Amino acid sequence: MRMEINSIICGDCLEVMKDWPDGCIPLTVTSPPYDELRDYKGYKFDFEAIASELYRITMQGGIVVWVVGDQVVEGSETGTSFKQALFFKHIGFNIHDTMIYRKNGALPDNVRYFQVFEYMFVFSKGRPKTINFIEDRKNRFTERWGKGRRVREKDGSLSPRDEWHGREYGRRNNIWKYNTGFGYSTKEEVAFEHPATFPEQLAADHIVSWSNEGDIVLDPMCGSGTTPKQAKILARVPIGIDISPEYCKIAEERLRAVDTGVPVKEARSGQGALFE
Repeated sequence: MRMEINSIICGDCLEVMKDWPDGCIPLTVTSPPYDELRDYKGYKFDFEAIASELYRITMQGGIVVWVVGDQVVEGSETGTSFKQALFFKHIGFNIHDTMIYRKNGALPDNVRYFQVFEYMFVFSKGRPKTINFIEDRKNRFTERWGKGRRVREKDGSLSPRDEWHGREYGRRNNIWKYNTGFGYSTKEEVAFEHPATFPEQLAADHIVSWSNEGDIVLDPMCGSGTTPKQAKILARVPIGIDISPEYCKIAEERLRAVDTGVPVKEARSGQGALFE
């Protein structure tokens, strides 16, 4: 089966991916259904089969970004996130980084601290081929004075160095904070017809971090199409798959808007990403 790039494919991702060649995908960014926190029109997914298929189609040095959290059942968190991470490791992926996606809102709970984050597991197939660190964390110190300090030159002489200038911005840490919700995760109102839209900037930041222009970026459970949209904007080659025809139509509309330049109807104004 020919890979349909720059498109949204409506179907079961397992059935779609099984016909693809080994090692064809450099980057996957997805937030799969987990536990029963949302109703996805009754569709279920076979986690272990999908994870195994992702391992097969991920190229050596490729990355899978897996955004997931846990439900509380009978007073205990399910641990689904950790179980899934360990399964990815079991089938051959490295857990390259365990990152945190911190939301600006909190889930109410009377017996525990407010839940404000999800995990962003970054799995690599071997050593990552592409790492483009985002450097937008303002450094605490950009200047340092050192009276009388001397530096040895190439010819052996000593030269005074009374002033040192550092960079204004440095590499981010692995906790990323975003405003979320209606008008914040995206300004496109149609996206919120999906029950679990994640921030456009989150997808964009991972796409920038782990891929280069021209690379294929896959989301095998693309929902409202956030990952394909951001991949298209960032000059990558998007492939989105979803089993729901309704969600595929939303994703297609958002992807088409990138091509045509005609914006989708906006929700109320939101704010950009906030980083710690």
